[in-house]
Amino acid sequence: MIANVSRCGRRMVTLVDPHIKKDSGYKVYQESSAQNGFLVRNKDGTPYENWCWPGTSIWLDYINPAVRQWWASLFSTNYYKGSTLDLFTWNDMNEPSVFNGPEVTMHKDAVHHGGWEHRDVHNLYGMAMQRATAEGLVQRSGGKLRPFVLSRAFYAGSQRYGAVWTGDNSATWEHLALTGPMLLAIGVAGVPLAGADVGGFFGNPEEELLVRWYQAAAYQPFFRAHAHHDTRRREPWTLREAANRERVRAAIRARYALLPYWYTTFYRNHASGDLVMRPLWAEFPDDSKTFDMDRAWMVGPALLVQPVVAKGVTQVSVYLPGVHKTIWYDAANWISYTSPTTVVYPVTMDTVPLFIKGGTIVPSRERVRRSSALGLEDPFTLLVALNAAGFAVGEVYMDDGRTTANVVDDRYSLRSLRFGAGALRCVSGDGGRGVGEFGAPVERVVILGVGAAPRGVNVSLLGADGAAKPSSSQLEFEYLGGTKAVIVRKPWVSIGADWELRLVS
Repeated sequence: MIANVSRCGRRMVTLVDPHIKKDSGYKVYQESSAQNGFLVRNKDGTPYENWCWPGTSIWLDYINPAVRQWWASLFSTNYYKGSTLDLFTWNDMNEPSVFNGPEVTMHKDAVHHGGWEHRDVHNLYGMAMQRATAEGLVQRSGGKLRPFVLSRAFYAGSQRYGAVWTGDNSATWEHLALTGPMLLAIGVAGVPLAGADVGGFFGNPEEELLVRWYQAAAYQPFFRAHAHHDTRRREPWTLREAANRERVRAAIRARYALLPYWYTTFYRNHASGDLVMRPLWAEFPDDSKTFDMDRAWMVGPALLVQPVVAKGVTQVSVYLPGVHKTIWYDAANWISYTSPTTVVYPVTMDTVPLFIKGGTIVPSRERVRRSSALGLEDPFTLLVALNAAGFAVGEVYMDDGRTTANVVDDRYSLRSLRFGAGALRCVSGDGGRGVGEFGAPVERVVILGVGAAPRGVNVSLLGADGAAKPSSSQLEFEYLGGTKAVIVRKPWVSIGADWELRLVS
C-alpha cells in the first residue's frame, strides 16, 4: 500500500502516540519496561500507569536522552515492520493526553529523568517526543532523507523538528475566524509550519463554512483537513453542490500553483528567520494602523490575503498598508491601488480577497498535477508586480525536496529575480554557492504596472561578465491597457540560467 501511494508522488503518514499499551506481548512495552529509567514514574517510584486509547498504558520519559535515542532506533525499517523510507509520522496525544488524569493530562507530581516533576517539564514533553521521532526518521536513511513529523504538542524549538497544528477545533464560524490570529501568534513565536484542521475537528460544517475554510487555509502554512471519526464525511468530492466542489477545487489549485513561492518563503525563514505567515505590522512596522489587525496577513513579502471568515458576507473592508505609497494589485483582476487605503471589496462564494505588493516577484507553477512531486519539473510563471518606481525583486529556491543534500552538499539553486529599467534579470542569488542543477523553463512572465505598451520583448542569455548577449529572439506578448499589464508567452529560458528579458520601448 505504501509503495502504491509513493508511486503517485504522495507520502503516507501514520499516527504514533506516546502512550504504550501495557501488554506483555507487545515488544515496545517489553523493551521499555525492562530498561531502568525509561518510564515516567509515580512519586513512589512505581511506573506511571493510566488510561488512553489502547486502555491501560505507560508513558515513555522522552526527557531522558537515552529514551530519545532508543525511540529513534525504533523507526528503523528493520524494526518497524511494514514501514518504508516513504512512511512518515504524526505524533498525536503528546501533551501528553491522559484520559482520566487531572485536566486530561499527566499528574503534576509524576517524576521524570533527573528527578523533575511533570509540572516542571509538561511543555517540553511533546517537543522531546517529536525531536526523538524526527531524529529516528533521519537515522533510518543514514542521514540522507529529510523527516516529516507532525506534532500536536509543541514548544519553543519545535520548529527544528517538524510541523504543528492547533489541535481539536470545532466546525464553527467562530473557530474559523480564530484560526488566523492563532497561527499568526504561533508564527511570531518562531514556529513557521503551523496550521489548523480544515473544516473543524468536531462537528459537521455546513458547505459554506467548509468552502470558506479551504479558501482561508490555502494561504496558511500547514494545509490539512482532519476530523473526528464520528463526523460526517466531508472530503471535497462529497459536497452536494457542484459549485461548492469547484470552489474547493479552485482553492486547492491556487495553493498548489503557489508552492514555488511557499517553498522559497520557507527557505528564507530557514536562512534568515523571516516570517512565513506574517502579521501586517511585521511587514509594515511604520504603519500604526496595522498594529491591531489580525484578520488579514501576509504570505511572505508579496501576498496580502483577507479571507472571508463569517457567514453570508457580501463585502469586506480590506486595508492596504504602507505609509510610503505602496502599490497593491488585486490578484483577481490586476487593478492597482495606492496605499494607505481601505478597499470595500465585494465578495461572492468564489472570492478570496488577495493582493500582490508592488515591488515583488511571485513564482508559480500553473500545471495541474495529482501531487506536488509530479510537478517539480513543470515550467514556471513569474508574476512581476512593479512598484511606483518601476522596480521589483524576488527569488526562487529549488532543491530535490526530499534529501538532505541541499544542506550537506549545497545541492540547491537560489535564483535572484530583479526587474528594473525595463528588463527582468535572472541570476544566481548566492554567488554560485548552490551547486544544484534545477533548470525548469519559464513559460510565462506577467508584468504589472507597465505604463505603455512595449514595441517588442526579447530575451537574451547573460555572459560571464553579466552583459546580455546579442539576441534576435522576439517573444510573443500582449499588452492589456486597462490594467497596464504585459503578458509574455513562452520565453522558454531556464530558471537555472542567467538571462535578461527586456521590454523594448
